[in-house]
Amino acid sequence: SFDWNDGLFDVTWSENNENMLITCSGDGSLQIWDMAKTKGPLQVYKEHTLEAYSVDWSQTRGEQLVVSGSWDQTAKLWDPAVGKSLCTFKGHEAVIYSTIWSPHIPGCFASASGDQTLRIWDVKTPGVKLVIPAHQAEVLSCDWCKYDENLLVTGAVDCSLKGWDLRNIRQPVFVLLGHTYAIRRVKVS
Repeated sequence: SFDWNDGLFDVTWSENNENMLITCSGDGSLQIWDMAKTKGPLQVYKEHTLEAYSVDWSQTRGEQLVVSGSWDQTAKLWDPAVGKSLCTFKGHEAVIYSTIWSPHIPGCFASASGDQTLRIWDVKTPGVKLVIPAHQAEVLSCDWCKYDENLLVTGAVDCSLKGWDLRNIRQPVFVLLGHTYAIRRVKVS
């Protein structure tokens, strides 16, 4: 059990070390924890100016990259071996609720925001790669399909799930209705 002085909003595990994880919190910081040690955290990164709401560790074993999303409308790229962020991604016009790495495309991640968009980013380029007007409401969650590099799913305040094909973003490939409350988290099987 580890304690932190603010709410922890998300957690992500390392693919390279089963004992390493990163959390993000209401004070805008990210914390690196080693489950094999009783004291912690090992490191704290505090660069976001508002709540750090989402964090994801790259699934590609060759790269040790972490992406975080914040209520300060930025996503940040981190390498846990470096003591500060590598890059800041700007473009969202509201809170970022979700950031997720592509399981297929190295250096590519998606972000979902209160500005009603799903955005696709490439760490090698400074600007946004693709902007998808995903819902007519805040987009609270997104996830990448493990079996199709072009398919992402979003969940939103409008109580719907939508599937998006990155090759044709004019309309969703599916819309799933049935929830009566906002969809806070979506995971693709």
